[in-house]
Amino acid sequence: MAGAMKLACLVLACMIVAGPITANALTCGVVFSTLSPCRFYMSNGGPLPPACCAGIRKLRAMARTTTDRRQACTCITQAVKAFNSKGSRAAALPSKCGINLPYKFSSATNCKNVA
Repeated sequence: MAGAMKLACLVLACMIVAGPITANALTCGVVFSTLSPCRFYMSNGGPLPPACCAGIRKLRAMARTTTDRRQACTCITQAVKAFNSKGSRAAALPSKCGINLPYKFSSATNCKNVA
């Protein structure tokens, strides 16, 4: 009986620790919605919306681990394609916003190399 109680406590502790980690997983849906203010600019140019830069800052803050950064990178490559982005506009977004990222906004970025 004492062994079962210890096991139950261990399982509960694991659930408490693992729960927030999986709940905060970065998904392409989150990345797409965070970058949605950038869509028109990436496709058509014009003035850069402040909400676009705010979204890129938010994305950088959300991608805290290597796994998150690789996932964000993969989703960004998909977003660049989905938004019919002109390559140079997408690639210039982080620098135009004054934000350093460990990957490029490009449909050709190899996200496996992101640290």
